[in-house]
Order: sequence, then C-alpha cells, then structure tokens
Amino acid sequence: MAACQTTGGLSPVHEGFEAPAGTPEVTQAVDGLIVGHRLMAAGEFELALRAYYRAAGEKGLNADVLSALGSANLRLGRLGQAEKLLRDAIKQDQKFPPAWNNLGVVLMEQNNTGEARLVFQTAFALDSGGSDQIRENLRLAIAKSENPAYYEANNDNFELVRRGDGQYLLLSTP
Repeated sequence: MAACQTTGGLSPVHEGFEAPAGTPEVTQAVDGLIVGHRLMAAGEFELALRAYYRAAGEKGLNADVLSALGSANLRLGRLGQAEKLLRDAIKQDQKFPPAWNNLGVVLMEQNNTGEARLVFQTAFALDSGGSDQIRENLRLAIAKSENPAYYEANNDNFELVRRGDGQYLLLSTP
C-alpha cells in the first residue's frame, strides 16, 4: 500500500512555481575559427581540429577553414591529410598566403625541398614580402635546396600558425 501513496513532491501542479514567460534569449556562439586559433596557440591541436570542424559546419569549407584544418593536421603529424587540405584551400583561393606557406611547411617535412621552395616563393610573392615568417621559411628552403648539409646541421623546423585575423606566429617544432 505504501506505493500507492503520494510522496508530496511528484504532484503535477506545484504552487508557487511557474514556467518562465517569453522566449529564451539566444546568444551567438564564438566563431569556431577563433576558438581553433586560440587552441592551436595553447598547443591543444586535437581540440583545435574539432573547433575547425565546427567552423566548417557553420561557414562551409572555404579556403580559411581548409587552411586551418590543414594546419591542425600538420601539428598532429598527419602530413598526408594536411597536404590534401592545404592543396584544396589553394584551389579555392589561389591568393591566400597562409595556405601556400603551410603547404610549404608540409612539403619541407616530407623532404620535398624543391617544390617547397617554389611554394614558399609563391607565398612570399602573394604576401608582397610583408611577413617575416614567410621570408624566413623561404630563406630556410633556399638554404636547404642549395646545401642540404647546412639545413641538417641547424635542424631548424619552423611552422607558420595563424593567430586571429591577419596575424601569424612562427613556432619552432620539437
């Protein structure tokens, strides 16, 4: 018989409690690219990749999103995926220096120095020489293509990472 009795808290109508009136306020989510860039700067590459996928769902696979996805895959060591994504970004926007530069980094990681040099030259030309990081990457690619022993002795591995709108940071990889 105890199961048939009310417990006092399960009645359908509670006095003094009412549902909120009106429609709930809708807030804008933070841009997935911005979140991804911040996570990349913090070294959280897997989480950045997820944020970039969210941005792809919101914005579509434009050159900026494809380049960001490629950069995250590069930092995760997924060179084949990074190369494909960066080449796709370049197909969409052939005048996007970050995609060209990051493709050059992938090619350098794959020891494809000749093509990397050409890719860095393209990035440098599109950027009108405005980025010190792209200039340095080009310099390293030229040095390695002309004298591979020089490059190996320095063991410098550089990468261009996008930080916000139009700002880039040169990071040394371990």
